Amino acid sequence: MSYAGPGFEPPRPRRSRRGPLTIAVAALVPGALLGWLLYEAVGGTGGDGDGSDTAVPRASVTSSTAASGADGSDASDGSDASTDDEKPSRSPSATSSAPAASGPLRGKVVVIDPGHNPGNFQHTTEINRKVDIGTGRKECDTTGTSTNAGYTEAKFTLDVAHRMRTILEKQGATVKFTQDGDRPYGPCVDERARIGNNAHADAVVSVHADGSGTGNRGFHVILPAPVDKGAADTGPIVAPSRDLGERIAGNFLRLTGSAPSNYIGDGTGLDTRADLGGLNLSTVPKVFIECGNMRDSKDAAQLTSGAWRQKAAQGISEGIVSFLRE
Repeated sequence: MSYAGPGFEPPRPRRSRRGPLTIAVAALVPGALLGWLLYEAVGGTGGDGDGSDTAVPRASVTSSTAASGADGSDASDGSDASTDDEKPSRSPSATSSAPAASGPLRGKVVVIDPGHNPGNFQHTTEINRKVDIGTGRKECDTTGTSTNAGYTEAKFTLDVAHRMRTILEKQGATVKFTQDGDRPYGPCVDERARIGNNAHADAVVSVHADGSGTGNRGFHVILPAPVDKGAADTGPIVAPSRDLGERIAGNFLRLTGSAPSNYIGDGTGLDTRADLGGLNLSTVPKVFIECGNMRDSKDAAQLTSGAWRQKAAQGISEGIVSFLRE
C-alpha cells in the first residue's frame, strides 16, 4: 500500500512482539517453512544478509512462473499467464457475485478490497479530502504506487482480486468487491470499511503492494490494533483478524515462495497498525496484505508476472478458506 498522496507519511517499520516467522507457519505449513529455512541455511539468498537477493524456492510453489524482467514487460495486462487457470476472471458484475451451487464456503460472504482505484490520480482533490478514521482524520484515499516501469498498484490489486474471486466462488463463497474500477475514484477508506460491515462479511481482505526502498523485499500482513476511540472499536475483531492474517501469511508463503518482509514485522510477516481507517472502522474480521515491494526490481519481477499473481491469489484465498472452515 504505498502512497503518493500529499501529506502522507509512509508506514514506518514497527517492532513486533513475536519472534521471527511466528506467523503460524509452523502450524499451518511446516513443510514449506522447513523448506524455506533449509533453503536459507544453504545460502539461498546469496547476498549480504539484507534479503535483497532472496530467490524463490521452487519446491514451495505449485506451478512454474515465467517471471518478467526487472519491472516486467507483461505488466500491461497480465497476458503472460500460460493457462486459463492463471487468467483473472473478468465478470461484468462490478461489486458482487452469485455463490457456486455448492462448496465448503456456501453461505459465507467474502469482501475483497482492491487497494486504490485506477482513476484516483485524476481526482486528487476528492481523494485528498480528510475523513474520520476514529483515531483522527486522514486522506480519503491515495493514488497508490507503481513499479519503476509504470505498472500501477491499482492495476495489480484489481488483477489479484479478480483471480481471488474465481477461486473463492469455486469454493461456494459469495464474493463482493469494494470497487472494480467501476467508479471515478475511491471509495474513501471509511466507505471501504462500511461496505464490508454492511455486507456482514465473514472475512474482508484489502489487497495492496508496497512502495519502499530498493532492497526492501517480501510480503507482510497488516492486522488491526486495539482501538476504542470515536467511531472506531476494533475490540471484537482483533483476535479473529489475527487468526485470518496468520492463515493468509502462512499460505501466501507456501504458495508463492516469497519471504516475509525484511523491513517490516521483524521477519514475522505480520504488522499491527492503529492508523488505517479501513481497519479501525471495520466491525468484521479484516486484514491488509502487502504482497511485495513494487520499487524493488526483484519483487517487481514477481508482481508483474501473471503466473506469480495467480499464486498470490491462491495463497490469499487458501488462507481465507482455512479461516472460514474452522
